[in-house]
Amino acid sequence: MGFYQSDNQGNTDLQKTAPELLAQFNDPLDCLTAHLMLECSEVIAGVKPANLVSLVNRTRPCGRNLYQLWQDHQQQIARRLGKLEFIVLQTKPKALLLLCFNRKQLKQQLSHAGIRTLLHKAGYKPQACLDELLDLLTQRIIEHDRFPHEIGLFIGYPPKDVAAFMGLVKLPFTCQALWKIYGNPAHSLRLADDYRCCRQRMGAILATGNRQMLEIKDPEHPFFRQNNDIDFQLL
Repeated sequence: MGFYQSDNQGNTDLQKTAPELLAQFNDPLDCLTAHLMLECSEVIAGVKPANLVSLVNRTRPCGRNLYQLWQDHQQQIARRLGKLEFIVLQTKPKALLLLCFNRKQLKQQLSHAGIRTLLHKAGYKPQACLDELLDLLTQRIIEHDRFPHEIGLFIGYPPKDVAAFMGLVKLPFTCQALWKIYGNPAHSLRLADDYRCCRQRMGAILATGNRQMLEIKDPEHPFFRQNNDIDFQLL
């Protein structure tokens, strides 16, 4: 599969599968909202600047098509999910590829001197603003019909792992998590575990089927509680 796995892999330990979680929400907009909350949980938590989200153009067992729901409800989603922004990186008849991001966090991520150096080596202008960086990323995906290797820098993968995969530094391959890890794996594995924990917490919240939990803008939302062992039966 290469360097990157889609962000919804490696999370099979959720008590319910994603389709089962979504099927609990009868309203189509609620269904799409729940899907995006799950797929973007690490970004909502603030531990990841961006995520890739694929919306496949097919009807699910519940009778809904997330690809079509996105076409119909983009504006409502923008209002519901607060600080999250979405851009379409790629459109195909069978699927949409979205980049979900928190603008402040992504701007901070890509302003790091080391990351800027890697992006410059990958062909990005040194002084490019965030929107210019996103425009070039989108252009490359459309033109080459694949993920450019530097996309890992946008979605919060450790720079050392991205640089090693790109051949810019020499580090031995160590192991595979949600991405290929090079050199000392400790930090990368901790980060991957943080990402998985966010997905599990959001999955547990959505498993309650409580529509009130779809209003993520409230800072008192259970997802933002520091204690990961939330008694979800109280929601």
